[in-house]
Amino acid sequence: MEPNMNAKKDDRVIKRIVICVVVLVIGVIGMLGLAKLKKPPAEVKLGERPIRVEAIRAVFEEVPVLITGYGEIRALDTVSIAPEISGKIVRVHPRLEVGEMIPKGEILFEVDARDYDAAEKQAGATADQWKNTVIRLKREYAIEKERLKTLERNRKLSQAEHERTLRLFKKDNVGTRSGVDAAEQLFNNAADRADQMRQAVLLFPIRIKEAENSLTSAIASREITAANLERCIVRSPFMARVKKVSLEKDQYVSPGFEAVIVANDSVLEISVPLDSRDARTWLHFSDKGFGGKAAWFNELVPVKCRIRWTEDLPGNVWTGRLSRVLKFDRETRTLTVAIRFDAHDALSGNKNGLPLVEGMFCAVEIPGKTLHKVIRLPRWAVSFENTVYTSVNNRLKTIHVTVARIEGEDTFVSDGISPGAIVVTTRLIDPLENSLLKVTNIRDSSSINKVGG
Repeated sequence: MEPNMNAKKDDRVIKRIVICVVVLVIGVIGMLGLAKLKKPPAEVKLGERPIRVEAIRAVFEEVPVLITGYGEIRALDTVSIAPEISGKIVRVHPRLEVGEMIPKGEILFEVDARDYDAAEKQAGATADQWKNTVIRLKREYAIEKERLKTLERNRKLSQAEHERTLRLFKKDNVGTRSGVDAAEQLFNNAADRADQMRQAVLLFPIRIKEAENSLTSAIASREITAANLERCIVRSPFMARVKKVSLEKDQYVSPGFEAVIVANDSVLEISVPLDSRDARTWLHFSDKGFGGKAAWFNELVPVKCRIRWTEDLPGNVWTGRLSRVLKFDRETRTLTVAIRFDAHDALSGNKNGLPLVEGMFCAVEIPGKTLHKVIRLPRWAVSFENTVYTSVNNRLKTIHVTVARIEGEDTFVSDGISPGAIVVTTRLIDPLENSLLKVTNIRDSSSINKVGG
């Protein structure tokens, strides 16, 4: 039994080995068949991939410089009105409120004028009195001069009579001693009256001069009182916008009290601080100076400037003129200039009808000198190291340039780029030098949108 069992086991092992070999052969044959059915992949040629960029062609331009600054509008004339006399306020303009417009010549307020009216009449009467006194003294002077002539004649006649009586008494023994004394007394009386009249006549010019001085003083007092009477009424000095009111009816005021502050909105100004380097390089100063008598900036050429309210919609532009240099700030190194415009200009710039008014913060564009033979590039095309990327035979090349001015989103290059050069405007991050480029769009540098255009 045991030999038969061992034989059967050997047969089963052999069968299993044969089956495994058959399966392996079939698998190998199938694999080879499938491998023959698969096509080999196409061979890929490795090459350099180009960087797609946009660029501009450099073109020389003549570019007028625009200097941009910011400032707040203010009225050119702002007046603080104070009463010049003291008294009670008896009348106030019905529209004397902040923000109201009061035409020129209308009464702002009035001070009680009764005391000043009485003083004016009293001063006038005093002046008339002294005027009559001068006339009277001049007439008396003329009369007294004629009387002096008569008294001088009487003195001479009395002297002659005295001398004749004395001669007759001494030489001819005619008459008496009492007669001689009486003649001498008459002569002395006549001489005394003549001397008194002469003294009075000599003093008349002094008396007349004193009276004339008193008349001048009285006239001056009358003029002062008349002026004070006029000062009782305070009128608007111009078409005034009320900025501040500090009085009420029946209030007592004194000279110097700040009653009203008004502004004249017919002429306005914007004070614009500019970088001193921009002002020195680009502003138009005239040749007119001060002949060496004053160390200050020459007059500015009054060029037209564009004004934009920073809170307004785009497209609303007003026009002003460059007026003068206001000051130089040594701490900030800025030069402050004034842009002036009138009420008509303030009303004409806004399509919505809103004017430029005091207090608005505005951007101002001041035309300056002209940049000659410069190339306009987008600001981002020039690095902070003043380098640009160019395309030379479709290869990236970095070059250094000289920046003449940066204005808004534009950079103006004066040196380093030749006309016709292709300048890359696509923003690139650390590209490899001499990289292959594919320029997809080229336009002239002069076609870039200009600032403020």
